[in-house]
Amino acid sequence: MGQQPLALTVQNSEDNDDMQDFKEERCNVKERIPSPKAKELFYDIRRKQEISKSDLLASSGLTISTLTRVLDELVSIGVISESGLGASTGGRRPILYQVRGEYGYAFGLDVSRVVSRLILLDLAGQTLETAEWDMTGDMTPERLIGEVVGRAREWIAAHGIPLDQIIGMGIGAVGPLDREAGIIEEPEWFAAPGWQHVEIVRLIEEALHVPVLLDNGANAAIVAEAWANRGKDFRHMLYVHGGTGLRLSMMSDSKLIYGAADMEGSFGQMIIQADGIPYRTAKGNHGCLDSYASVHAIEREVNSRLRIGRSSRLQQMLEPGEPARFSHIMQALKQMDPMVTEVVTQAATYFGIGLANLLNILYPEKVVLGGPLMTDSNLFFYTATQTAIRKTYHYPKYQVIFSKGSYGEEAIAVGAALLMLEQLTC
Repeated sequence: MGQQPLALTVQNSEDNDDMQDFKEERCNVKERIPSPKAKELFYDIRRKQEISKSDLLASSGLTISTLTRVLDELVSIGVISESGLGASTGGRRPILYQVRGEYGYAFGLDVSRVVSRLILLDLAGQTLETAEWDMTGDMTPERLIGEVVGRAREWIAAHGIPLDQIIGMGIGAVGPLDREAGIIEEPEWFAAPGWQHVEIVRLIEEALHVPVLLDNGANAAIVAEAWANRGKDFRHMLYVHGGTGLRLSMMSDSKLIYGAADMEGSFGQMIIQADGIPYRTAKGNHGCLDSYASVHAIEREVNSRLRIGRSSRLQQMLEPGEPARFSHIMQALKQMDPMVTEVVTQAATYFGIGLANLLNILYPEKVVLGGPLMTDSNLFFYTATQTAIRKTYHYPKYQVIFSKGSYGEEAIAVGAALLMLEQLTC
């Protein structure tokens, strides 16, 4: 029987007039920059730290009079400003433009199974504040949302930000999700109870009186990595998150690709051995990638080998009968423990096989690998990518760039804030 949507009351002191102002603001985020030409031009300026009027003239295809008028419109709104003069190429020195970071701000919230994070960005994409919370057995939705709302209010007060300068909050969350309704539906593996049918968008909007949008955490992460690589113009990117589960997102022509449903963890259900290891619940596929190449799979295999008497440094780290956790395993890996190295190498090889399947179907230009499996272990990253390259059908004619990414564990939170800021140009 389905669980009822979570009800949460978060204390706030705003009155009905403030709530009405918020409802109007939610509708007007996409109208802050009113004209389509101004949105296109602002998009181009935002992708650069500084850009000259002459470069904008060449890239936009606008006439000089139209370009001048649209730039004046953006300056009058307050989203850009003149930042000085560029180098002369023989004539007048060109005027330079840049985004005014103080025009607006966005929060980014990463709701994940192990650690959740909140971040505050300005319009230029600069990080102003960060906070994180361990997702322990008592970190229920009520408690996390209360912590997030309280911290957001602290930051608004500390920076003296008027409420009308908060563009909103983006949330990158573990799925599956109903993005349109703003609901985290039935995610697996949270330590605390209550993480089913959480109306997280409504709850935070009602508490903070700012617009909120929800997307899959992997989608948020690839937005952050695309932003970090915006000067290189990768058109086709893939992001794979390796952790408690395996998560996937893709951009093509610099746009997020959405399927008919938002079902987090489906990449982990890729079958790589049809008669293989059963999935950890009855819902999943036998022989799926998650059963061989996730944090859970590594923990399961290491503990199995410890039980049959395999020698390992872990035996000095653990109390009698205590199971090895991922943090213990990574510590032993850094000490070059032979048994742990063998298990991690095997898991990374399976991960590389799954990655090769994706490359042979999708052919991205760049693949960003994130999550604790990548950030905590160079061995896992190297083994997985080398396996994928060897098993990519058209290699070396087809070349792909692999990266651990630019934002590390903050990628989801940063990307969630950027998703909110991008509403200005939609």
